[in-house]
Amino acid sequence: MTRIEIRDMQTDDEVFVGSCTHVNETDEWNEVCKKRIQWFHRAYEEKGLRIKVALVDGEHAGFIYLYPIEHCPWGPAGKDLMVITCLDSVKPKRGVGRALMDAAEKEAREQGKKGICVNGFYWKEMWFMPGEFFEKIGYEVVQKKGNSALFLKKFSEDAQLPQFLERKYVHKPVPGKVVVDLFCTDSCLTTCTEAERVRKVCAEFGDKVVLNQYDADDPEILKKYQVWRAIYVNGSEIHWGYEAPWEGIREAINKVMD
Repeated sequence: MTRIEIRDMQTDDEVFVGSCTHVNETDEWNEVCKKRIQWFHRAYEEKGLRIKVALVDGEHAGFIYLYPIEHCPWGPAGKDLMVITCLDSVKPKRGVGRALMDAAEKEAREQGKKGICVNGFYWKEMWFMPGEFFEKIGYEVVQKKGNSALFLKKFSEDAQLPQFLERKYVHKPVPGKVVVDLFCTDSCLTTCTEAERVRKVCAEFGDKVVLNQYDADDPEILKKYQVWRAIYVNGSEIHWGYEAPWEGIREAINKVMD
């Protein structure tokens, strides 16, 4: 019989979580993983981050992140809720996702929150944070935008509904320069990886490129711009879903280079 264990992240779990299950797959991710583990420790103390880890028969099988909504670098906007930003299971259909969600709800209740919310998606061919799963386990849709939806499970009738962030970014040109505006957070392997790539590619162009960096881990920055992840080149967003490729970043800059 399969045995599922859910525990608060321990030292032995950090590389599994920090690499988003991609343990020792690439040197690049290994370096990003080290940075993220340091971020985990800061966020535990400063932001109230909690990470639950699942083991199946003693082997790593998944994890879940949750934050108080007031300190979540991904959004959404709201109060007195916990937010799940990432649920990952390497052993689907084994009950791992549900067990992690149960542990997250228990944590939120113990902290006296009025509910727990999550940003899910209605994908055709991708596994990440599937909206159908959250509906199945009793979460209600409170807002939709494109293929994204905000889901909520109330613990209290007076729980306020969360809301999507509304971008307030405005491009500010610099004469004779290419302006790259980078919004990022170390909370995500993908965003952390692409941010390092953007920094290094921009440096290749020397003083021809102005790089403005906006740290969504800073609540004042997030509140002002309401953008947690984005790359703009002269005001136009470039985006691949996965981490921005090196050549894609270079090509976007070269396109607008005088």
